[in-house]
Amino acid sequence: MKGNLNSLLAMLGKTPKKPKKITPEAQTIHLQKRSKKITKQEIEHIRQELRDAEAGKYSKKWQTRRWISIITINLLFTLSFWVDVQLFEGSIIASRVLGFHMADLYSALQVVLAYKVMFINLIIGTATVFIIWILLGGRAFCSWVCPYHLLADIAEKIHQKLAIKKFVTDHTFHRGVRTVFFIVFSLLAFGLGYSLFNSINPVGMISRALIYGPGIAMIWIFILFLFEIFYSRRAWCRYVCPMGLTYGLTGALSPLQITYNLSSCQHDAACHVVCEVPHVLECVKKGRAGHVEVDIGTDCTLCGACVDVCPTSSLKFEIKGLSHIT
Repeated sequence: MKGNLNSLLAMLGKTPKKPKKITPEAQTIHLQKRSKKITKQEIEHIRQELRDAEAGKYSKKWQTRRWISIITINLLFTLSFWVDVQLFEGSIIASRVLGFHMADLYSALQVVLAYKVMFINLIIGTATVFIIWILLGGRAFCSWVCPYHLLADIAEKIHQKLAIKKFVTDHTFHRGVRTVFFIVFSLLAFGLGYSLFNSINPVGMISRALIYGPGIAMIWIFILFLFEIFYSRRAWCRYVCPMGLTYGLTGALSPLQITYNLSSCQHDAACHVVCEVPHVLECVKKGRAGHVEVDIGTDCTLCGACVDVCPTSSLKFEIKGLSHIT
């Protein structure tokens, strides 16, 4: 399990802090790193790695795998509808896949709160999805399945290129606002008898547009896309989407995670530059790791960008208790 109280609180919006207890093994490594003298050549090499990360010049192995996964899964729904084979019915939000009912956890909660009923198919669908994403890492849904995530990736790349040329600046918000949205959307569904979130959720909109054809709802997607390019990187995923928060809570039980090794890390901060949710990498800062090996928190989307960019392989995918994944 990668879930602990501190990582859960950080996911809800609390600022990560240095651990109160540091193991003797980790303390020894911290002291060794502080006393080690770094040459000018090593400093320049680290700075160059940071510049390369900011410019997007690093391995994209895991990104390529993610994009293939997102495109393939969403195309399966589209093609199944077009050729009427009924293997992937519905959309990413609510579907029947190979005969198994599936329902997004937060979207299903919205339906229950709005209509005050529990459909048997909804119970089966949420239970199936819950089990699947415990096994696959919770927020891995966001970076490996969600169709909006692919658009957010593209918007972020455009934003970074514009930022290098000083055309745009990233504006951040308090991460706790996502928890507020989670609560507000839930209360609105219960009070109005109508799911406002499901009506404006870009994940469902894009999924349905791919399957049934685009409509006027794509204007909202275009507005979000422009907002993330010119104003705030990954604003929807970082500060709004309650689906991500729900999958993060689910992933707290998952054995699949990214682990950090303190001993090999050179603290060049390149992983922070490319991370979709940088607060989960607080442990890679000098003096912040409480153990020699640290499990990255529950808000991690398992996108693999930090694994791709790390020059010392200090960050790796791992199935807890089994092995690392390359």
